[in-house]
Amino acid sequence: MSDTRLSFKEMCAKFDVTPRTLRYYEYIELLHPERSGRSRFFGPKEVARMTLIMRGRRFGIKLEDIRQWLLIYEHEGTSAQMQAFVEMADRQYAELEEQRLQLEEAMRELKELRDETAAFLVDGSS
Repeated sequence: MSDTRLSFKEMCAKFDVTPRTLRYYEYIELLHPERSGRSRFFGPKEVARMTLIMRGRRFGIKLEDIRQWLLIYEHEGTSAQMQAFVEMADRQYAELEEQRLQLEEAMRELKELRDETAAFLVDGSS
């Protein structure tokens, strides 16, 4: 089963991405499918890479950072890649924490303004 290859269409369906997204990931060298004529096929290695790409995107990691991180594995191996992931995850966690704080502040301000406006409508809308 490890020799299973997915067609371009199957890869899009498996990861719920558009053909444009998949072509773009190939264009920026995140993925390297096998080619047979005009057809592209994605083996287990590319499926694993796509899983990592999608996970990184879910956490808001930039595609270029993901690309560099995937290259570390090819050039330096698993340990170096894991160390790079820890550093990347720490940076992204800090960024998400900052975004959370900003979102909470915006929500608090919006609720205050909404409550003030609703109170005005009840008390003094003449």
